[in-house]
Amino acid sequence: MVRRRVLTWHVHGSYLEALGWIGHEIVVPAKPGHPEGYGGRPADAEWPDTIREVPANEVRDLDVDVVLFQSPRNYLEDQEILSDSQRRGPRVYLEHDPPRIHPTDTKHVVDDPDVTLVHVTAFNDLMWDSGRTPTRVVEHGIVPTEGVEYGGELERGLVVVNNLDQRGRRLGLDIFQRVREEIPLDLVGMGAERLGGIEAVPRSELPALAARYRFFFHPIRYTSFGMAVCEAMMIGLPIVALATTEMPTVIVDGVNGFADTSVSRLIESMKRLLADRDLARRVGAAGRALAVERFGIARFARDWNAVIEEAIARSGERRESRVTAEAAR
Repeated sequence: MVRRRVLTWHVHGSYLEALGWIGHEIVVPAKPGHPEGYGGRPADAEWPDTIREVPANEVRDLDVDVVLFQSPRNYLEDQEILSDSQRRGPRVYLEHDPPRIHPTDTKHVVDDPDVTLVHVTAFNDLMWDSGRTPTRVVEHGIVPTEGVEYGGELERGLVVVNNLDQRGRRLGLDIFQRVREEIPLDLVGMGAERLGGIEAVPRSELPALAARYRFFFHPIRYTSFGMAVCEAMMIGLPIVALATTEMPTVIVDGVNGFADTSVSRLIESMKRLLADRDLARRVGAAGRALAVERFGIARFARDWNAVIEEAIARSGERRESRVTAEAAR
């Protein structure tokens, strides 16, 4: 593998950390005051050393192999920090979410055959109208937490969603509140205390905390396949989730988790897990086996390496075509 330098913005901290494990140098721009997208590398981040911060005003002077956009703002506004050659060079856009405006007829912000559009799930790739842009799917990659194993001693379910009280039906606020009337649930995430949840838990401490719960409940109606779900599966925590978006391709109801579009049936599954710790262990172990294979960091690195090399090769072909065309004039 040729080690590349990839420039990207700090959009999703968990995903940025995962990118640090693909074997390349990841450069993130920073600005004073850390405005949106320019948080750089947090001082307390336990991230791989491959992720380094650079002042935004120095980015245009860097020798960059690939520019990786992660949001409409990156693509439409933040290119101002790039040099002309960086704007014309190998470019990849990482789309984290399914379309919001309309599930099938929303046009993606990128409509450019010279840019590679990477989706984090096949469902997202299916639903977005990507126009002329070539697409690839790279599912999440998770580094297992050493020394953490599923215990399930707490007869409670765990929910991990940031600012759930502000994000409404799409993230399942009403479902969480309905289920909580019958099932003991603890909410973790930014702003969780506003819904009676647990105050901020450091990311490094979350796996050990999660491993004590009987199950992980994912109340979200419409989103990408959450990294929090992957992380829970990696420690053998059984998943209970709505069978929407990518979830049905991962969770086989009653085998390696519980997934259904009926909240009432999900509540019955939760009651079974609370009553039978051995069932929770068996289901969680099956989920972990799938997660290790499907969401392992080695597979994630291979997929990203292929995307990066393809983007570089395509850019080189375009450059050669331009040179040939100019010489023929």
